[in-house]
Amino acid sequence: MKRASRDTISVLSAILILVIMIVVLGALTPSNGDSDPTPSTWNTSSGGAKAAYLLLEEQGYNVTRWNDETSKLDEVDAPHTTLVLAEPWLYGEDIKQAKKAVQDFLHRGGRVVATGAGAWYLPESQIEPAKRLDRGPCLTVPEGRGELARAGAVTISGADAWSSNAQEFRVQQRCGNDAVVVSYRSGEGEAIWWSSAKPLTNAGLHEDASLRLLLASVGGTDRHVLFDEFVHGSRTTAWDFAAGLPLRSLVAQCCLVAVLLIFSFSRRSGPVREPVFWPRTSPLEFAESMGQLYRKAQATQVAITCARRRLLGYLHEACGITAETLGGNAQEIAASVRERFGGDWTDLQNHLQQAEAAEYQAVSQASALSLVTALDRDMLQLKACILKPHSSQRSLI
Repeated sequence: MKRASRDTISVLSAILILVIMIVVLGALTPSNGDSDPTPSTWNTSSGGAKAAYLLLEEQGYNVTRWNDETSKLDEVDAPHTTLVLAEPWLYGEDIKQAKKAVQDFLHRGGRVVATGAGAWYLPESQIEPAKRLDRGPCLTVPEGRGELARAGAVTISGADAWSSNAQEFRVQQRCGNDAVVVSYRSGEGEAIWWSSAKPLTNAGLHEDASLRLLLASVGGTDRHVLFDEFVHGSRTTAWDFAAGLPLRSLVAQCCLVAVLLIFSFSRRSGPVREPVFWPRTSPLEFAESMGQLYRKAQATQVAITCARRRLLGYLHEACGITAETLGGNAQEIAASVRERFGGDWTDLQNHLQQAEAAEYQAVSQASALSLVTALDRDMLQLKACILKPHSSQRSLI
């Protein structure tokens, strides 16, 4: 079986790490909860209003998200537009200026559907805390024969109720004694207030009465419906399209792929040159290694023989002793050296005799080291004689 190359192993390892990262990030990324109560058309939780937005589109309405300031409503065709203010936040813009813009919008013939705190945007709004003890969801009782009352009993909630009983304010739905759905004329337009946005939420639209109330509130399909998202803190930018994406994990994966590509390209496209082979050992390390081998094999005879042959080779090549003489015994060799250089060479004779005898008997490591050192010392002595000959040697020459 062919073994995988190093590049293949690197690529497979990177892919494996990428898969592990995706699995881990997928397991650790928290799932979208259902805890966001904002009735925004972007919110898909039970408290959101995305279902109402999509449903009106399917019914043929021209539906748009309004992301500009409410004060810019003067640019809108009011007689054919319905503005939905679903549970707006009371900060982020000038309430007085926004209220004036809504009032002008109504006077020009527009329709406003406000829920909860949206009453602060309506002219002549009069709300108070609800009188009922249980301010949770309740089933309303329709009042009168108005279009909003004909929607039927709806499930609605809210902590506030309409406080005024003036004739111009027409109560359409009640929860006990609390007016929770009210409509009234303002200029050429109409203002509609719900105590809460529950009927238009994703959860509330499951009820037929809530759907009928929503359709009756926004008007006919010829109207342009604006869901004011500015009051929910929405600011549409090009970056908003990336909302909801796991950006950190995507950036990490892209960086990992980029590193993998750079690594693969650089390995295959770099300069081609011969690898540098460094010597495994220095001369000293070689000597130490050979010494360890001799010591392990207890080869004392080999070491002595090598030293003896090195000395005899020097006598022949550097000192001029004939091969016939070197083939004799140690006494003849010492006499030939004495004849050539003069002096006492008894130590040389003894060392050569000991070296000859060591070939046939066991020698300890200490004795072998001492004898090898002595033979080398004899060779150094011969070198000194060659470099600085005695006066008797010069007379002979």
